[in-house]
Amino acid sequence: MSGGREWIRMATARTPTNIAVIKYWGKRDENLILPINDSISMTLDPDHLSTTTTVSVSPSFDSDRMWLNGKEISLSGDRFQNCLRELRSRASDFEDNEKGIKIEKKDWEKLHIHIASYNNFPTAAGLASSAAGFACLVFALANLMNVKASQSHLSAIARQGSGSACRSLFGGFVKWIMGKDADGGDSVAVQLANENHWSDLVIIVAVVSAHQKETSSTSGMRETVETSALLQHREKVVVPKRIVEMEKAIEARDFASFAQLTCADSNQFHAVCLDTTPPIFYMNNTSHRIISCIEKWNEAEGAPQVAYTFDAGPNAVMVARDRKTAALLLQRMLYYFPPQSESHLDSYVVGDKSILKEAGIVGISDIEGLPVPPEVKDRVPPPPRSKGEVSYFICTRIGRGPVLLTDDGQALLEPNTGLPK
Repeated sequence: MSGGREWIRMATARTPTNIAVIKYWGKRDENLILPINDSISMTLDPDHLSTTTTVSVSPSFDSDRMWLNGKEISLSGDRFQNCLRELRSRASDFEDNEKGIKIEKKDWEKLHIHIASYNNFPTAAGLASSAAGFACLVFALANLMNVKASQSHLSAIARQGSGSACRSLFGGFVKWIMGKDADGGDSVAVQLANENHWSDLVIIVAVVSAHQKETSSTSGMRETVETSALLQHREKVVVPKRIVEMEKAIEARDFASFAQLTCADSNQFHAVCLDTTPPIFYMNNTSHRIISCIEKWNEAEGAPQVAYTFDAGPNAVMVARDRKTAALLLQRMLYYFPPQSESHLDSYVVGDKSILKEAGIVGISDIEGLPVPPEVKDRVPPPPRSKGEVSYFICTRIGRGPVLLTDDGQALLEPNTGLPK
């Protein structure tokens, strides 16, 4: 290793979150995070739902340190350490003649790193923040350490931080292959289709609660594996068939099949949580009302217009077949769940705001004047409108995989100190 002790090498990456349409729930190996079934996800647009991470290395750092959303957190956990160990063992020589830096492979074991990470969406609220976080950490560190590995190989490392993180190493539609090897070498993510394959789809996320969930995914999975008889049936009988059917639906852009499979798998996942002892409740009354709204609409149309899926939290991820349908969906959501009167529309509907315009909504008064959705207009009494039950809506789409950010202004660490800005 050469160069003075003053040098700092940095890398910054942005990585999207992903939402599973065929769920991963349950591990056969807790330490290596090996799942009991395959899963399939869609990657969301990183402009709207992503983690940005800056990593830095310097001989002047005396310990590994990390800051998440501005707050320093411990790196002592096994999951962080597993990822760091795997990456350091795969690091390569690095040389920057301009800065006079030369790092040999053996040096990476001795050098310490600083990490700063920021989520542009709620953490630990059921929106796969840990997936985006660990995927971004691995992707950024692999660049920093000059790791020579394919995205699938990197996904196997990210998996050891958070299982579903392996799927965030790719854009579009992604399959996590459960694998069979005891060491987890064949438990990797592969891309089924890129973000341009089914560009008609529009996704609206209802952030029902930004609070941290009561039961973490890790402990919830462990309890379900130990106590749920339904999970065994799901693992052996249901999921293998659905994986094949979902791959076909994505390849053919068959929305009716996609929607049926997505909704059914989400509902069974939460049924498995209820079949756990003690039962786990990730959804709440607002979540149930959103499901009811979509089911009534789909039934009235005679064909699926929208699919819904819920991860381990109360937030609804709704997939509309096209922009016209997305505008109608947003109208319905805003009818049932209008903002508090003092709220501003710009902070209540974020992301792709053009869908608001296509829905004919310019201001709060337009929401107040929305008609009763036709599928329930003859109901007596009329369906309730629940102000404040949804914190905000995110309008987004299928998105790309992780990218490196080359603009130093986007870095989260100071280039001269390696400390948070």
